[in-house]
Amino acid sequence: MTVKDDRLEFEEHKKKMSLALGKDEVAFRQSIDTLIMLDKYDYFYQWSWMGLPIIQAPADIMATQEVIWNTKPDVIIETGVARGGSLIFMASLFAAMGKTDGKIVGVDIDIRAHNREAIESHPLSRHITLIQGGSVDAETLVEVKKQIPPGARVMVVLDSDHSRDHVLAECRAYGELVTEGCYLVVADTVIGHLTPEQAFTKRSKVWLQGNEPLQAVQDFMGECNLFEVDPVINGKLVLSSSPGGYLIRKTTTDAV
Repeated sequence: MTVKDDRLEFEEHKKKMSLALGKDEVAFRQSIDTLIMLDKYDYFYQWSWMGLPIIQAPADIMATQEVIWNTKPDVIIETGVARGGSLIFMASLFAAMGKTDGKIVGVDIDIRAHNREAIESHPLSRHITLIQGGSVDAETLVEVKKQIPPGARVMVVLDSDHSRDHVLAECRAYGELVTEGCYLVVADTVIGHLTPEQAFTKRSKVWLQGNEPLQAVQDFMGECNLFEVDPVINGKLVLSSSPGGYLIRKTTTDAV
């Protein structure tokens, strides 16, 4: 018996549903309400990847995995190291993909000794380079650029200081490093969808609407024609900390 090969049809249905979900405001608001409820249990802090805490929503971990698999960057730069789980997560994808020379560059103004030790002693540390310094400082950017081999495909994840001005400065500084067809991921854009009464308060610093990553994305997109919001990935990002934060760099012809 011949069984129909329905893989393309399956993928088209996924795309259709993602785009439809992205337009469902009721579902999105319910998702926001759920995240607010879960935050009192430190939901974003409950997960780990291969032994190290990964301070991400599961939906964002899945989305990041999809874009890395689909675009196959050679270098991924992440600002904001925290406890290192995100770096290990991306390094594990490189290992699984057989990218023996794939490189993850972690940038943070304060890489604490115990976190550095946990990262550098991990079996996947061979893929990881740590750079301590302010992410938009000139000296830091020089060191970051040294880690990018000629012709490498580059992806960037911004997850450090979440103020509007800092994230916008990061978008400007790191956006130019992203290669065509690869992603600039701006984390924690969900903050821009919260009223002051809904704001996540169990943080070292509380960010409010207008001074947060979503505002930075909107301002950056208003001044830069090199990126577009991926409607499929972002469409399905409910129960996510970064809805609207997955930007894909256009090809040269698309950016004209």
